[in-house]
Amino acid sequence: MTWRICILLAFALAAAAQRKALVGGTLIDGYGGPPIPNSVILIDGEKISAVGQLGTLSVPPDAQVISTAGMSVLPGLWDMHVHTMLSGHSDYEHWDKTYPPQMESVIMPASAKQLLMAGVTSARDLGGPLEASIHVRDGIRAGRIPGATLYVSGPFLEHEAYPGTEYFRWGVHGADDGRAKVRKLAAAGVDCIKLIDQDEMSREEIAAIVDEAHQDKLQVVAHAHRPNEIRFGLEAGVDDFEHTGLATAPEYPPDIVEKLHERAARGNMAPLFWTPTVQVLWNYDYIRDHPERIDDPRWQEGLPPAIVTDIRESLRHVDQLDYYRMVPPRKPTLKRKFEQLRQSGAVLLIGTDSGVPAQFHTQTTWNEIDVWVRVMGVDPMDAIRAATYWPAVAMKVDGEVGTVTAGKYADMIAVRGDVLRYVDLLQNVDMVIKHGVRYK
Repeated sequence: MTWRICILLAFALAAAAQRKALVGGTLIDGYGGPPIPNSVILIDGEKISAVGQLGTLSVPPDAQVISTAGMSVLPGLWDMHVHTMLSGHSDYEHWDKTYPPQMESVIMPASAKQLLMAGVTSARDLGGPLEASIHVRDGIRAGRIPGATLYVSGPFLEHEAYPGTEYFRWGVHGADDGRAKVRKLAAAGVDCIKLIDQDEMSREEIAAIVDEAHQDKLQVVAHAHRPNEIRFGLEAGVDDFEHTGLATAPEYPPDIVEKLHERAARGNMAPLFWTPTVQVLWNYDYIRDHPERIDDPRWQEGLPPAIVTDIRESLRHVDQLDYYRMVPPRKPTLKRKFEQLRQSGAVLLIGTDSGVPAQFHTQTTWNEIDVWVRVMGVDPMDAIRAATYWPAVAMKVDGEVGTVTAGKYADMIAVRGDVLRYVDLLQNVDMVIKHGVRYK
């Protein structure tokens, strides 16, 4: 056998090893149509090569057959609001001062892997040190780091950075400075711009940031905790709002609701997106009263024992955390505000604020989907699309991911049972495949 034949044979064997066939599961493909029973999904390398059913789509004899019988198969989940630089610690000042040297090498990779093992194959990381965010994102995309595919904003843009947070929060002083900072972020290669506390900025600063970002083809994601954050953001043309805010107000004011309807009506092919992040408030009481969630070892994966101990100690008295002291008056307002957002015409996305106190990357995404379905009355199929199809549309990568479609990347999860009937099954994902590689 000549060396050329040996090389060709080696390539052929490698290609055959990359071929997989998921056979027998009920496919929820992300488009919102009826589930497909007895599905067959063929994977060739990183991408899906064919989708069909037993009896109509043949499985190549050299493919690795993976049985999904009895499982729901669906696109890999997205989480549109994560903080990989955080790991659930309750004391921001301590965390921000103590762990910068370990952000890139330990903490952010651990967060990204925890997301992946929870079935989150893509995530939007909103707020982090610039170089570390870019390096970790690129390391994942190159295959050096196992983790969810990240879309990063780098540092927050705001009126004034809190002392000691300047490495991931950038203050803006005038419209020209706002444009310069957006250009710096764009040149570094961020995927979007994160704007917070914009009600403390001048209208000129906000307009300059949004305009400069759009010139660089970057979306602007903005906080929506207070009325003027929303009003000023809508006026400037922000693309996506985060959180269900307005503190203890029982609902969004009429003028904001009217502006949301007007903005949504103008959306056409570029809708207004909104990431409500309701689980972080809704589930606080449960987290406080069920400390076994803090004992779950999954959130500790990839973190050194010293950091795990530090996080656990900081959560010894969850009921005493200042971060959650406004939950009692805010929680009763969530349902009404969520329904207003649903009726506004904005496209709602699954996102969680994972990484903030007592909110672990291993738990929050399924918690958000569960609260949407169980509490907010969202149809399970719509909730799943808000965690698969629509995030890919929002990030303009729906030609690559977000649905189980031939030609797209093989980003998929499988869960034993019927997730459209029991959506909380997503808390224990049985199979995770990203870019054709099986991680779980």
